[in-house]
Amino acid sequence: MSGASGAGSGTRAAPVAATEERGTAVPDFVALIPARLASTRLPDKPLADLGGKPMVVRVAERAARAGALRVAVATDSPRIAEAVRAFGFEAVMTRDDHPSGTDRLAEAARLLGLPEDRIVVNVQGDEPLIPPALVRAVAARLAQAPDCAIATAAHPIDDVDAYLDPNVVKVVCDREQRALYFSRAPVPFERDALAGFPGRLPQRLPFGLSGSGLPLRHIGLYAYRAAFLDAFPGLARSPLETLESLEQLRALWHGYRIAVLLTPHAPPGGVDTPEDLERVRAALSAGAPEIDPPPP
Repeated sequence: MSGASGAGSGTRAAPVAATEERGTAVPDFVALIPARLASTRLPDKPLADLGGKPMVVRVAERAARAGALRVAVATDSPRIAEAVRAFGFEAVMTRDDHPSGTDRLAEAARLLGLPEDRIVVNVQGDEPLIPPALVRAVAARLAQAPDCAIATAAHPIDDVDAYLDPNVVKVVCDREQRALYFSRAPVPFERDALAGFPGRLPQRLPFGLSGSGLPLRHIGLYAYRAAFLDAFPGLARSPLETLESLEQLRALWHGYRIAVLLTPHAPPGGVDTPEDLERVRAALSAGAPEIDPPPP
C-alpha cells in the first residue's frame, strides 16, 4: 500500500508508541518483501550493490533481525530470486501482472500456505535502512489490536512545509489510535488559525496542531493479517483511493480497521534515485543504527 490522535469526549486513550513494544513479547510474524526490477529512475534497483550485497538482501537481513519467523522475497524476476537465494533467503516467484505490491503479497501468502491469522509485515524492497525495531513494533501493534486487519505507523510532523506538501501523506486517527483517514491534504485543518489559507500560507504550524502532537505523517510500513491479504485482490477500488492515489483507503472504504503505531521520528529514507543510493551506501559504511532512535 502507498510511504495521530483525535480528540474525543471522556478519557483519552494513551498513544501506542514504538517505544512501548520493547517491553512486550514479539508476536509471531512473517516478513514478505515485494521486489521488482521495473524502476525508471534507478534500473535494477533491488540488485544495486550495497557493501557487497544486493539491496534486497540488505532489506531481508533487517527483516530477519526484527525477529520474523520467516523472511521471503516476493518477485517476478528470476534474477532477484537467484540473488536472494544465494544469500540464504527464501524467494517466492509471483506473476508479473500484479497491479500493486499488495496484490503480489497476497499471491505470495497463498503460495506459502500462511494461516489466516498469521501476521504478515510488508517490508519494502527499497528500504535497506529500515529499523528492525520498527518492523517488530508494527507487528506487535497489530497483534495488540484484534479488531484490526492492518497496522501501520506514523510520526508527528514538525514543520509547515511537510504539512502542506501533497507528497507527504497524513493520517488522522481516533482515540484508540485507529486510522480514520489518510490524505495528501493538510489534515487535520485548524480552521481559525488557518483562516487565510490558501491565499495566505502559514509560516509555522499552528500551536493547536503542534501542541497536540499533530499532524501525523504516515510511514509506509504495513502489517496485515493473512486473511485480509487473501481478500484484498477481490476488493473493488474506492473513489477515495482513486482521488488521493492512496491504496490504503480501499481497506477503510470496505470497513477494515487500521491500527496506527506512533513513533517519535521518521525512519531513514528509502532508495528512489542514484543520490539516495549513495546516501545509503555512506550510512552503511558509517554503521547505520539497527534500532529506532530514542524519543526526544
